[in-house]
Amino acid sequence: MDPTVPLEDGKGSFQVPVLGYYHSLNFLGRSANVTVLMPYVHGNFEGRVGGTFAKVTRSGLGDARVRLSVNLYGGKAMDLREYIKWKEKRLIGASLTVTMPAGQYDPARLVNPGTNRWGLKPEVGMTRRWGKWVGDLYGGAWFFSGNDQFFPGHSVRTQKPVGSVEGHWGYYFTARMWLSFDMNFWAGSRSTVDGVEKNDQQKNSRLGGTVSVPVRRSQSLKFSYSRGAYVTIGGAYSTLTAGWQYSWIKIPK
Repeated sequence: MDPTVPLEDGKGSFQVPVLGYYHSLNFLGRSANVTVLMPYVHGNFEGRVGGTFAKVTRSGLGDARVRLSVNLYGGKAMDLREYIKWKEKRLIGASLTVTMPAGQYDPARLVNPGTNRWGLKPEVGMTRRWGKWVGDLYGGAWFFSGNDQFFPGHSVRTQKPVGSVEGHWGYYFTARMWLSFDMNFWAGSRSTVDGVEKNDQQKNSRLGGTVSVPVRRSQSLKFSYSRGAYVTIGGAYSTLTAGWQYSWIKIPK
């Protein structure tokens, strides 16, 4: 949920199945990819709104997300046979992520699966590999449109940009089996409702780990865990993710 929603002593437990599609492509001679994600949210929440304690259950589609990523240095477009022989060293890339207000949203409710606003995140990243070890670092910022149907339905809510950095340190046991240590930090200015600035400035960080395990030549399982490390508002929760990935690429023997 949006960490700047005006809830006090908020707690929740939620499940988010996500259907994702990833497609690699040649973009002006550079290796690129497009990712599309559509989440479904089901959760139970409790907290205080205006001093009154309440419990709610929400279920519905969340906001869709599309990301275009392009390698700017060190990653030319290759066919499968070239890619198998390629040795990764240093890569520099950029991406643009867009969140679309496709999720379920009721302006009369404070907690919703959707946010009723657009989000835009340009990001630049660099990765470096040393044998079986690999490290990467990303930096970007989220920009948001306004929500003109904010609770209780006639308010206008805006939020200034939120900057973020993210890093990973990983190890490849095999070409498709790897483990990584993950960390991030994001900070943003306060939001406003009908021109009134709120006391909800974010400075948060999370720590976690991810492991990917191949089960067949075209399938793999991915598991990750993270928890809030430094939290000023929202984000003080633990997240466990399990994913199944299927590739239509025929991997040569």
